[in-house]
Amino acid sequence: MQALRYSINVTLDGCCDHRTIVPDEQLHRHATENLARADALLFGRVIYEMMESAWRIPAQTGVRPEWMAPWMESFGRVIHTARKYVVSSTLGHVDWNSELLRGNLGEAVEALKRKPGRGLFVGGVTLPRALAQLGLIDEYEFIVHPCIAGHGPTLFAGLSPPLALKLVNRLEFASGAVAMTYEPRR
Repeated sequence: MQALRYSINVTLDGCCDHRTIVPDEQLHRHATENLARADALLFGRVIYEMMESAWRIPAQTGVRPEWMAPWMESFGRVIHTARKYVVSSTLGHVDWNSELLRGNLGEAVEALKRKPGRGLFVGGVTLPRALAQLGLIDEYEFIVHPCIAGHGPTLFAGLSPPLALKLVNRLEFASGAVAMTYEPRR
């Protein structure tokens, strides 16, 4: 069975607003490696639309946007070419190497996990909370950044019962961020 991995950038006060945390080259490289370990990405509508608007390579030119530093290109290529499954009740269709995931969330994700492969990767806040509630996430990575946002969405609000996790890896970055990887205690 494929593992479902979750990774999120978070501030010291538990916020995960992407506008507060600006990943540097080392963090982008780490994220690229994470995504490349997965056969497919699993996104909710909000993350899908946010990632598409930022990382979809323009078909007409194939040229990176001006804001994208050269060291960001590998992340852009990996996310652009990755197979994506989108969980949404409001989108009528998706493209960008994507497929809508319909029906019972737990059953649909379990079916994806049963397919042969290297694993699945989920991002965002709302969808991972639902997947954690169903016990479907096999690995959690929290990249804690040395800043306090004071605003923004927080992780797993309303999750019940609490999840017991065990630390399986820790990685420090030059920026002061620390990636901590956990697995559920079963």
